[in-house]
Amino acid sequence: MAFTDRLHNRGSISTGYDIENSLKFESDNLETLYAVPWSSAGTRTTHTWSIWVKRTELGTRQMLLEGGTLNTVTGQLSLSFQTNDALEVRAGEFVPGSVAGTVYRLTNRVFRDTSAWYHIVAAFDTTQATANNRIKIWINGVQETSFATIANPAQNTDLGLFAANAQQTVAVSGNNGFYYNGYITHAALVYNQQLDADSFGEFDSDSGIWKPIDLENLTFGAFGFWLKFENSSSLGKDSSGNNHGFTTPNISSADQATDTPTNNGCTLNVLASLEGSNDITEGALVSTGKAGGGGNFNGTYGTIGIDPFNSTVDWYWEIETSIGTSGSDTDIGIGWIKESRITSGSTAYNNVYADGISRYSSQTANAAGDIWGVLLETGTTPVMKLYRNDGLIYTATHGSGGVSFDTLMFPYITVKGTGTDARLNFLNPASSFSIASGNTDPNGYGNFEFDTKGGYALCTKNLAEYG
Repeated sequence: MAFTDRLHNRGSISTGYDIENSLKFESDNLETLYAVPWSSAGTRTTHTWSIWVKRTELGTRQMLLEGGTLNTVTGQLSLSFQTNDALEVRAGEFVPGSVAGTVYRLTNRVFRDTSAWYHIVAAFDTTQATANNRIKIWINGVQETSFATIANPAQNTDLGLFAANAQQTVAVSGNNGFYYNGYITHAALVYNQQLDADSFGEFDSDSGIWKPIDLENLTFGAFGFWLKFENSSSLGKDSSGNNHGFTTPNISSADQATDTPTNNGCTLNVLASLEGSNDITEGALVSTGKAGGGGNFNGTYGTIGIDPFNSTVDWYWEIETSIGTSGSDTDIGIGWIKESRITSGSTAYNNVYADGISRYSSQTANAAGDIWGVLLETGTTPVMKLYRNDGLIYTATHGSGGVSFDTLMFPYITVKGTGTDARLNFLNPASSFSIASGNTDPNGYGNFEFDTKGGYALCTKNLAEYG
């Protein structure tokens, strides 16, 4: 499967050490972490940031890591995505509507793959005699060398971090602007060392995939931290041994996720809108309808495709609807969409519906909070089954009634009308998805409301084994 191969090449599959959890950030909810982990000043010339990120929104300035004394141009240092999706290191002040200071590094490369995890290392040592060695960046284990902007601090310059009572933030600037949208895990700071990417990850010898390694034996230094987000009741816990706990405003246990660099889960494709223009939020797991598109339909599809003829297992996902609907089969479309339909350009709702495999089929009213299960039974004659609140409602069989499956099928959802939410659950549920009784797939992955009927969660560990 070409799609699976491309996914694997983005470093998404576990081949050793596993990261168990990540944290979903939603800018609309003002979600962030912050701490003031040092009361006295430390060495301010040398440190290393490391962070794994999976983006769910593009085209806006979004902060990943920042530290320093607030409200001063010279007292802050940050790592962020620019509005053109390039990566930036800046010494300067960030307030809503205002950016100041010096850009040290701005990549030529842009980072727009919202289906993949990126590992970013930014390492600083202003004591270096060679100016360009004072700031180094690695992406997925490869040092970045092509920059649109490059500037260097003077030798022995004190950077923004490690001043007395300097604040450290994750996923937002310290001045309450430029919030991040997406997933973050294993955010780490190493004090008084300029480390390269090999201190945080390694290339798998068989696949060439960049993968994380256990940081348990890493020396973080007195002011360092390591955020793993593995404790749902204490998501700001520092695992470095320093106990620099972070405050987590507007973050709850529902924001913890099992979508990680070692088991990358399916999300909605924020780069693709089949008709209309969706609002996609909550870790790219909620699609909200709004005006626009034919008949106000708003459709999109998932980031993982399945070959229904050659897969060795069945596949399962769930969707919860936020409001009741009239029962018309145009209220909501649920199922699987063909790759050939996506690439044909003929993706109007009626055309997708005419394929006979993606539909809300019940002619009775759909109540708010109803949960649908979508099962793809694979094999020579693939079958799609739709369950509502665990009751089978609809079956579509390949070669029957005009139904024809394609060599790649993607999860599909469309909603009609402004304000209608479709809450998805491919591996871990959207934060607003109501789970009363957790169920896993046969491999133990996922957190589903209902039994998966032998279907597997859409994640790279399952794809690697059965895809």
